[in-house]
Amino acid sequence: MRFDKSLLDKLSSLKHIPTLPHILLQLIKSCNADSGSLKDISRIIEKDPALTSRILRLVNSAYYSKNNRISSVDGAVGFLGTNAIKNIAICSSVHEVFQNVKSRTGFNLKHFWWHSLRCAILAKSIAEKQKYHDPDEAFLSGMLHDLGKIILWVNFPDQYADLLEKGKGRPDLILAEETQLGANHAEIGAWLLNLWNFPQEIVNAVLSHHDSPNSMQKAPPLAQFIYVANGLSKNSGQKITGGLAASQKLFGFTQSVAEEILCQADDELKTIAESLNIVIEPFKSNDFEYSEDDREKETHLTKEVRDRLLLLSTVQNLLAAIDEPTIWRESSQGLQILFELNTILFFAYDPENNGLRGVTLPDAAKSEMIKDLLVPMKMKESLLIECLRTRMITDSFNRSTDFAPGMLDKQIIRLFDKEGIACIPMVAYGEKVGVIVLGLNLIEFSNLEPQIKLLQMLADQTAVAIRIHHFGRSQLKQIQSERLNASSSMARKIVHEVNNPLSIIKNYLNILKIKLARIDTAQEEIKIIHEEIDRAAMILLRLTGSSEDRIRKVEMVDVNEVLADLQKITHESLLNQFNVKLHFDFDPKLPTIIADKNSIKQVLINLIKNSFEAMSKGGNIHIQTRHISSRIKGQFTESGLEYPGYVEIVIRDDGPGIPEEIKTRLFEPYASTKAGNHSGLGLSIVHHIIDTLNGKISCDSEPGKGTTFKIALLISNAE
Repeated sequence: MRFDKSLLDKLSSLKHIPTLPHILLQLIKSCNADSGSLKDISRIIEKDPALTSRILRLVNSAYYSKNNRISSVDGAVGFLGTNAIKNIAICSSVHEVFQNVKSRTGFNLKHFWWHSLRCAILAKSIAEKQKYHDPDEAFLSGMLHDLGKIILWVNFPDQYADLLEKGKGRPDLILAEETQLGANHAEIGAWLLNLWNFPQEIVNAVLSHHDSPNSMQKAPPLAQFIYVANGLSKNSGQKITGGLAASQKLFGFTQSVAEEILCQADDELKTIAESLNIVIEPFKSNDFEYSEDDREKETHLTKEVRDRLLLLSTVQNLLAAIDEPTIWRESSQGLQILFELNTILFFAYDPENNGLRGVTLPDAAKSEMIKDLLVPMKMKESLLIECLRTRMITDSFNRSTDFAPGMLDKQIIRLFDKEGIACIPMVAYGEKVGVIVLGLNLIEFSNLEPQIKLLQMLADQTAVAIRIHHFGRSQLKQIQSERLNASSSMARKIVHEVNNPLSIIKNYLNILKIKLARIDTAQEEIKIIHEEIDRAAMILLRLTGSSEDRIRKVEMVDVNEVLADLQKITHESLLNQFNVKLHFDFDPKLPTIIADKNSIKQVLINLIKNSFEAMSKGGNIHIQTRHISSRIKGQFTESGLEYPGYVEIVIRDDGPGIPEEIKTRLFEPYASTKAGNHSGLGLSIVHHIIDTLNGKISCDSEPGKGTTFKIALLISNAE
């Protein structure tokens, strides 16, 4: 076959062949179905010429570099797998929507499909009757025999439309007219199948299906099957005398035998069309008019593509999210955009407490109501727990099950001010991640039901993003742990050397204390310096990995007194160095607590020193203590102390504040707020010490407005 170069260039660059929307919808549905099998998927694909050619072309391409050619749809689907087939189906759907194939006149894609499938069924029936070794090969050849027609239509839509109109009912005239475009459809189809590495027997069968009856007597069996099947596969308005004559001449079929085969093929074709929701209208002169059913299917396909593209955008945003709150926010926005849902709550699985914990979102007022709410997995009457336990969508509208909404479910429904809720499980890699709870009225739930599969897909992608984030965090902690171990190893080597000069300094301080005692000068200051050297030695000892329980000395601690001592040793030196003023506001009635005095001192020095270093151009540091009574969990109220409560220490500066990217991981090792060569361990150690004291520390900072640290230490330790 020799073609014009311009035609070859067009054919070689062909990427997409149109497919019926009805078939694409069925294929996507089958790929997404949990119960769907590869065989089900194959049965759909093999009913469409475009999908068949595309999948066999892909599997036999040079990319896969296989020695053995695959010539069956079953083999191709088994080789490629469900995900690849689904991608092909979605890609084809996008082409159908955006290339707007239906606007091209002159070619009825549905009647093309009908003729191709009818020819395929007939070819297989004839092959079976002739005891051919591979009837499925005959089916495949029949399905692809007119591939060249659709290729010509895609490349020359206007010219081919005119050509079909002129040659309606005259195949010989159409063939002659096609040649004016560079080649007829049989030659083009065969050339492409050969290019796509199809078996030569199929290529020859496609090439010869319009040859003369006499030449077919010497043709291979497969070519004869396609020739006769094509002759019998005419529209209801066309005569099949040529097909009947060929069947008698080549296979000895009587007219009654041929008509019986044809009748059986039409019954099978009708069954297939019904299973794919395809309605074939009777043959009309206006052969390319689209029916209401076609328009409905195209609208459905357009919506399917739109939703998947929107979901793709949401998935990209989820995977690009830098932290967990951003993931929840992106998921919430995806639910609003895709499904127009506005009453949404997220519950994240808490493995430590084996329950679902409420997730709060900025600008989501209702999420504040579930802050600190923990729903234990052992709770029996809860749609949320049932949803995550069974990993299936649950709702309060379905009365067909024995499971009824529990007290918590009813409270959430009232919170939403809706008629009910639906719960979507979030599971990734077999692990529980959480539950999405949607507040819905009955009509909203009914409208959402057809989109449940897409809704679950979004929930799954959210779960994957959360799990990836958690994995990244655990990997980071492991790296930090390894770095800390390396630091400890180095510390052991230098602690001994550092302790030597500290001991010498202590000895000289004792001598100085004795000399100054005669004039009673600086005795208190020397005592404080002595204590600080002891504390420094203890800190060094901790770096060697010795047990903190052996080092810490628990005693009655007056926090005001500790701060007053720090004021004496830091005020003058730091003020001269940094031009920063210290302001103290001590609660005179502050109770003492039982704690490790040196640990508290280490925390305060770290925080005060950080504030000084942050204000290179000068500023103010305000240090305040106060007694806070805790009446309700998580809430503090001043005065009227019915419960021992907390000692609160507030350290506030008017420095530059902490950058947002540092604030989210402020208390992690190696997250430094300082420029230059700093280890970033200070605040991590502070956080660790406060934890060991059963206290709490929080930070509130805004760039340009300063930073405030609040420490709460339990007075109840004294009981």
